[in-house]
Amino acid sequence: MKKIILITGGQRSGKSEQAERLALSLSSNPIYLATAKIWDEEFRQRVKKHQERRGPEWTNIEEEKELSKHDVGGRVVLIDCLTLWATNFFFDESVAEPSKDGEGKSQVQRALDAVKNEFDRFTQQDATFIFVTNEIGMGGVSENELQRKFTDLQGWMNQYVAEKADEVFLMVSGIKIKIK
Repeated sequence: MKKIILITGGQRSGKSEQAERLALSLSSNPIYLATAKIWDEEFRQRVKKHQERRGPEWTNIEEEKELSKHDVGGRVVLIDCLTLWATNFFFDESVAEPSKDGEGKSQVQRALDAVKNEFDRFTQQDATFIFVTNEIGMGGVSENELQRKFTDLQGWMNQYVAEKADEVFLMVSGIKIKIK
């Protein structure tokens, strides 16, 4: 039976660890679908720590954008994370040519449309989906235009997934709070 769970919170709030515990409580062999691009050595080390935390019971898949090309039917799949996944769409749209369809959509709107469409295709499968995401807009408004645009994209995508989700949890200082 299809189910969507969203776990959100700030950086280092315990989101990934909570999602991993939940996935293992639901399946003895869950899928870990990592969406990150490796930008630099410091980030590579962060990814390595995440990988070392998982044991052999996990099926690991690395996919930056096209999650729907992976058959996860009947499985529990943890997607870590929605923020990095949206980042991949956002930056691909920043280098893309402006829309030629006459609509003149902004980079943010094109990226949002693309990630929503891929989310919908992916979650059509009969699986349990656990999405991890960041609440990056809880602080002040950034003085950086690019950051403000991405914060908009991330906030709207989080709202979209939360609306579709069966359950939503907020992590605060390692404490899980049920939102929905």
